[in-house]
Amino acid sequence: MEQKIHQGRNVKRFREMLNIKQEALAYDLGEDWNQKKISMLEQKDVIEDNLLKQISAVLKIPVEAFQNFDEEQAINIISNIFHDTQGLINYSPTFNNNPIDKLTQLHEEKIALYERMLKEKDEMMARLEKLITK
Repeated sequence: MEQKIHQGRNVKRFREMLNIKQEALAYDLGEDWNQKKISMLEQKDVIEDNLLKQISAVLKIPVEAFQNFDEEQAINIISNIFHDTQGLINYSPTFNNNPIDKLTQLHEEKIALYERMLKEKDEMMARLEKLITK
């Protein structure tokens, strides 16, 4: 079953997350806006694209956030992450450091250093030979 995203509710959620009142949003949108009009807007299922762009600019949130945010999916993700008594308290990351990769990297660095030293030695030998021949 296809669940439709309610863009008006998304505008309300993001506005509340940013701690912006309806009056403040109405003021930022222009003179023809008021609190009641914002309230009506937040009840709409679908909001016109040009209006979404204006709201997006005022709230500094991408238009796609209003068009694609689905609370059910967000809650589902959170409930799948935090179940039983697991949470961030029990979180312990696993670091996978591959020792072979590190050894290979060190070996390549050693070869590069050795080549630089040989080049310096050759340059020094050339300078010394030049001094001797003078």
